[in-house]
Amino acid sequence: MDPLDFVTDDQLLRFFRCSRTEMSCMEQPHIFLYQLRDHNLIPEEVYKKLIRKKSKEQREKGLYDMLNWLEEKRPDCIKLFWRCVFKDHLLQQYPTLRLLRNSLLDGSPLKKGETADIWTWPFYKTQLPVTCGDKKATLYRDKLARGGEDCILVDDQWFTLAGFEEFGGKKSSKNWKTSIRCEGITLAKLIQEGHLISPSFKRRKVGKIKTELFPSNKSAVSSTDSEYESDQEEDDEEVEVENEKEEGERGEQSTSAGGGASPGGSQVVGLRKIVFQVTCGVLSGMLHKDRFASGTRGKSVRTERSWMTPMEFLRGASVMAETSWKKDILCDGNPLSVLIENKVLIIHSVLCKCKLCNPTAEDLQEQVNDDDCFICRIQGSLICCDECPRSFHQGCHLPNVDDALLGNDRPWVCTFCILRNTQSWRQPSKKSYQDVLNYRTSDRLLECQYLLLCLYHTDEDQIFVKNPSINVRNYSSMIKTPMWLDGVVEKLQNSQYQTVKAFVADVLLIFTNCAAFNRDNSEFREMGERLADLFEREFRNTFSIQQQ
Repeated sequence: MDPLDFVTDDQLLRFFRCSRTEMSCMEQPHIFLYQLRDHNLIPEEVYKKLIRKKSKEQREKGLYDMLNWLEEKRPDCIKLFWRCVFKDHLLQQYPTLRLLRNSLLDGSPLKKGETADIWTWPFYKTQLPVTCGDKKATLYRDKLARGGEDCILVDDQWFTLAGFEEFGGKKSSKNWKTSIRCEGITLAKLIQEGHLISPSFKRRKVGKIKTELFPSNKSAVSSTDSEYESDQEEDDEEVEVENEKEEGERGEQSTSAGGGASPGGSQVVGLRKIVFQVTCGVLSGMLHKDRFASGTRGKSVRTERSWMTPMEFLRGASVMAETSWKKDILCDGNPLSVLIENKVLIIHSVLCKCKLCNPTAEDLQEQVNDDDCFICRIQGSLICCDECPRSFHQGCHLPNVDDALLGNDRPWVCTFCILRNTQSWRQPSKKSYQDVLNYRTSDRLLECQYLLLCLYHTDEDQIFVKNPSINVRNYSSMIKTPMWLDGVVEKLQNSQYQTVKAFVADVLLIFTNCAAFNRDNSEFREMGERLADLFEREFRNTFSIQQQ
């Protein structure tokens, strides 16, 4: 049976409306147009007019107008349209049609004749058709959740929520939540029932542990394995617990990101989730097994800028030759289908009711950011950056985040994103190394905080976080001026560095001490060398230092 038989005409029409822009941008659409003409979906004169268009811009506009005409004049033929364009010879010719077919059918389709609210349909997880007055548009859910700016698309024009309300003739209402509707239901009701995430609150991920760089003077509390157990049963088998004691400088140091040594010097148990490095074209990322459900369910691939489903990762890579995420996404040179065949990755049943396969609006929003703190890699009460996937404990981020900064209507952006967004005007020209060292630290606090966060994140085992003199045997007798990351942060926050040169000197002292103490221990000496190289590289990039 044709899979389209399981989708109603109304569903197909709505999917058509959301797909017009993608189809209008297809390269060399002649065969596509032949197919529509041969099945009497478009008149001969429309076909000839489109064929004669020479420029890309004219052709794309003509295609969009034709699809608009088809929706308005022949809505009863939409199922025939999709049957025609999903033929094998067209799917081979046009990658866009392959992706649209996968997007439409690689979900959990309703049974024939079954109805449901459209905001629960698989292919409306990212966007919804909305109206305001007599105006029709598409609402993008992720943009709404991230702040509501320019989240509504009408043809090729983006609108804010208030802007679309005015465009729809409802400016006097001054309440977009009631003026804008989906299937006659106000956005206010969809938000209230959890189908949409409103930009009116700050997202947090709540867990059991909060670790800070600078804890209070209260005695440290020991952590047990039970504190780290996942709340989701499906995660249990996908988490590896590593509890290996190391020797040398790592020796008896706590692996907490600053929570202090637990009583008796016991080591905190660390969690290592199963991840795979994956590539697709020029795009690379890390696939997290505990987030994987299928091609379209579960944002399981983490790139530098976002979490994606495998299908979204495929689209982001602009892969044109193949259609299947199982074949196009590679892990160690092998397609993901190898991991699936070997049952390393398990595709969930279409009847699965887990949070990945049958998510609420809140569950979907939780997938946008990391589950663990970007700095200490521990779960807990995390704040989520509104511009990137990173999450942090308030005390792990630099600068520490006060509750007052997390107001309901106020987006929060991490240091990584602030530096990225402002570096062009903060460092407008190349400088010499010596010029940068002479900068006042108070004027370059953001750059120093960024560099420290990079070191904390890269030091996964947190070798260089705490004072080694306390727990490493014979360290004080060999190293007369110890230094560690927490110590640098404390001096930075107390304004003890007058110049960037003094800040750099203390950071580099950490690694020269490591090299001196570990002359006969290549493992730890090389760890220090790797972090020193990272610091030097990031320092030059961050301050736009000219090449010598």
